[in-house]
Amino acid sequence: MKQRNILFSWALLTAVLSPAQSKYIQAVDEYVPAPGQFVNTLPEATTSDTPASMAQKCTEAIANDNGGMITLGAWGGYVTFHFDHPVTNVAGERDFAVWGNAFSNNAEPAIVMVSCDDNHNGKPDDEWYELRGSEYDNPQTLHHYELTYVFDALNDVQWTDNQGGSGSVRRNKFHQQEYFPLWLATQGTLTFSGCRLPDNAVKNGNSFLLPAYDFGYADNHPNSNRDGCSMDIGWAVDADGNPVTLDHADFIRCYNAMNQVCGTIGETSTEIMGAEDLHPDATGISPVTSSSDTQPSSYYSLDGRKLSGPQQGVNIVRMKNGTVRKVKM
Repeated sequence: MKQRNILFSWALLTAVLSPAQSKYIQAVDEYVPAPGQFVNTLPEATTSDTPASMAQKCTEAIANDNGGMITLGAWGGYVTFHFDHPVTNVAGERDFAVWGNAFSNNAEPAIVMVSCDDNHNGKPDDEWYELRGSEYDNPQTLHHYELTYVFDALNDVQWTDNQGGSGSVRRNKFHQQEYFPLWLATQGTLTFSGCRLPDNAVKNGNSFLLPAYDFGYADNHPNSNRDGCSMDIGWAVDADGNPVTLDHADFIRCYNAMNQVCGTIGETSTEIMGAEDLHPDATGISPVTSSSDTQPSSYYSLDGRKLSGPQQGVNIVRMKNGTVRKVKM
């Protein structure tokens, strides 16, 4: 009987892992850029757009290795996305890479965060964990930073922060469109919170150099520097900076961590071109889903024993549509 259970368990696991898992983004869940000179153009937006339609436009641009690009605007603007499977935390290895448009001395770093779908609703509404990059302990890094932008049609976008600071995202002659996200303008304000990295701009004659930080940020190193663009889920920390142990990540978020203006080239704004799971065939947990046709019908232990219901830990779950998945409860 034990051997039969083992064989049954192996068959179930084979069913889980047999479909090819794409190493590229499946879909964008959220797109909330801060105001910026490329906002409403990367991707293009109109007043009739909605958060859902903009997330779809971002999916069309950066999912599935499509080769497009989106902007996150000024400090705090973010994008959230997922793959068609959880990204597994492989010990001692970088787990995924995020692609931007950085090049030598033109880094516009974004902080990368990860989240697990602990409530199993297929939405990015569980706790988020920052990946601890090289500047996390820099004395000039501001943790628990908060900033609010105020909509003022076709004028410089003013902001204030929780450090007593204020400033603006200044308009320039090269980009004449509205800088505040059009589909969010009726809100009147946009408030973001997170971490502000130290300014990296260095004046160089009439221009600026933006050197990269060592590691742990998106749009920081050129895409040709694969190691410089790759992230380790093992770097995750909670809101107080305490290390957390995650076996996988269901959702990934990138937000612009720079609040600086560099003369005529304007605000430092992160751009994202895609992301890649660096080991998509690693054993993972169940893919993100909230579809009604993929509800559980029966549960099994890892050794193939049928269970009366979900048990704490990792279960093998047969869905109503016949698929089988490995799910962490």
